[in-house]
Amino acid sequence: MKAIVLSAGQGEPKCLLPVDGQRTILETQLATLARCGVERATVVVGFGAARVERFLATRPVPGMAVETLYNPFFETSDNLATCWLARHEMDEPFVLLNGDTLFEDQVLLRILDGPPSPIAVTIDHKRRYDDDDMKVSIDDDGRLLAIGKTLKTEMVNGESIGLLGFRGAGPKIFREALEQTIRQPEALRAWYLSVVNELAQETAVDTRSVRGLWWREVDAPEDLEEARRSFPGRQPREALRLSAAGAGS
Repeated sequence: MKAIVLSAGQGEPKCLLPVDGQRTILETQLATLARCGVERATVVVGFGAARVERFLATRPVPGMAVETLYNPFFETSDNLATCWLARHEMDEPFVLLNGDTLFEDQVLLRILDGPPSPIAVTIDHKRRYDDDDMKVSIDDDGRLLAIGKTLKTEMVNGESIGLLGFRGAGPKIFREALEQTIRQPEALRAWYLSVVNELAQETAVDTRSVRGLWWREVDAPEDLEEARRSFPGRQPREALRLSAAGAGS
């Protein structure tokens, strides 16, 4: 299992913001991945790429081999194109995460220790969803029906947290879908989850609920401050696995 981290933003690299003491978002993500047994990561970079690369060179994460992939179109593209640039890394099972998403170990273990679905989307639930939430609609078995920011309220069952897993035929299915979608005129301004939405109409895409577990998306300064205040301490990995197995999916 490898990881692909999408950090090719258009402004100052959020991934280098400190969140756990002096540890940055990116360092925290990589440490979480390493604790859960992921040994390799590709970080797709854009604005401030040299800074991110210097940071990774001087602050290695034990147990994690990291390489970077530069997106030269970061100023004019959204994350679908960033994903497409990383398609050659999708030749084996992998987890895909956004560079501004933080989560505790148990969240990742819902993907790694759950049923080996070709494509699995981690989701959370709340009473109300705003316009910026990546909302999801699922059936009674947890299969994804639709995903997007503009879903009608009556369809919404949860929100994607920006962490997905691909196993078995999943990497090939997703890679080929990216290859087809990138040919469309609007692809440069699209999200990769629009590809997942299309795939859900053709093949089974599963979801993994992380209800009650800690995760945060850092979109604004107040998000960062809240993440710093609430950042959980690390627990022993074996205890996490037992907890995740008991909670089910």
